[in-house]
Amino acid sequence: MSDVLTPSVLEKMPLIDLGIGAQLSGGETSAEERAGQRVVIAMSGGVDSSVAAALVKRAGYDAVGITLQLYDHGEAIRRKGACCAGQDIHDARAVAAKLDMPHYVLDYESRFKESVMDEFVDGYLAGHTPIPCIRCNETVKFRDLLTTARELGAVALVTGHYIATQQGATGWQMHRPRDLARDQSYFLFSTTQEQLDFLRFPLADLTKEEIRDYAALIGLQVADKPDSQDICFVPNGDYAGVIKRLRPDCSLPGEIRTMDGAVLGQHQGVLHYTVGQRRGLGVATGDPLYVVAIDADKREVIVGPREALARARIQLDEVNWLGDGGETVLPVRARIRSTGEPAAAELTLNDNGSAEIVLAEAEEGVSPGQACVFYAADSDRVLGGGWISGATQS
Repeated sequence: MSDVLTPSVLEKMPLIDLGIGAQLSGGETSAEERAGQRVVIAMSGGVDSSVAAALVKRAGYDAVGITLQLYDHGEAIRRKGACCAGQDIHDARAVAAKLDMPHYVLDYESRFKESVMDEFVDGYLAGHTPIPCIRCNETVKFRDLLTTARELGAVALVTGHYIATQQGATGWQMHRPRDLARDQSYFLFSTTQEQLDFLRFPLADLTKEEIRDYAALIGLQVADKPDSQDICFVPNGDYAGVIKRLRPDCSLPGEIRTMDGAVLGQHQGVLHYTVGQRRGLGVATGDPLYVVAIDADKREVIVGPREALARARIQLDEVNWLGDGGETVLPVRARIRSTGEPAAAELTLNDNGSAEIVLAEAEEGVSPGQACVFYAADSDRVLGGGWISGATQS
């Protein structure tokens, strides 16, 4: 692999203005203007952010790459399928060198632990099902890194997320991307309007296959690199092990009870259970049982039949609204898990930052700590979302 891409090779990439070109100034920009505009790219070391960086470079901006080290560097080198440390930092640095652009690694490990890891642990110990990737985007990346990009004189922060933005009548709007199989809007619902004004997402109209093809076309070594699978600080999905390491005294035993209060057995800590879980309960009654609720204060795990999991009315806190305002009760499509599709619902917004979603059809496994993201009823626009604080059957 050659050290630096020649202009003729880089020109094999498309000249994409969506998110980094004309939208930065509200009109077409010349090559000379773009050369004078600094754009910071968040580079995780994966193929998506690497191609995003190449697109910025192809467009002629003053491109600067930044990679965040978020957790133990030495441990991450020994792990596969992780992100934001070890080999990924090396890969990001190599891609930046190939693109002939400056690259910096920022140690955000302490910020990441305080803003993401500690909350993750506290959430599980409270009987919730936390989603640390959303908090990471909300705090470490779109708050702290965005501030750093501004301090560097950048006009935009670019990421490799699969999301689209466009200028609307009242400001920037968030939309789902072309490749819906890669849609990351669920993980970005808490992005504020002010942050949207500064963020750009050049992969909005590209599929994963196209991105890998472009990476191979210009000779990036990450073209075939596998996607990250696990939560970055949770090796092999063993979240209980992480919680025990950070909170050694957390495994307090308790009772497993039926919905009518009958004791079926003992457990060794509520951290081992999530709402909707069926396997590994350690009890049996002849009929399939599911975790339908967790009372962390009483250290009780409540189990019942599958039909007891259905929830139609969902309460939300910390609501982030990206809509145009006006209506406080409106039809939407709601999404309560990243792997699900938005479903018909009615949203009621409250003045105190809370909201209620009423689903047209009840869904199973709704748990406090998860996110509920809502979309326009008749388009792919993301209207915002909130954190689930409670849910009832009707």
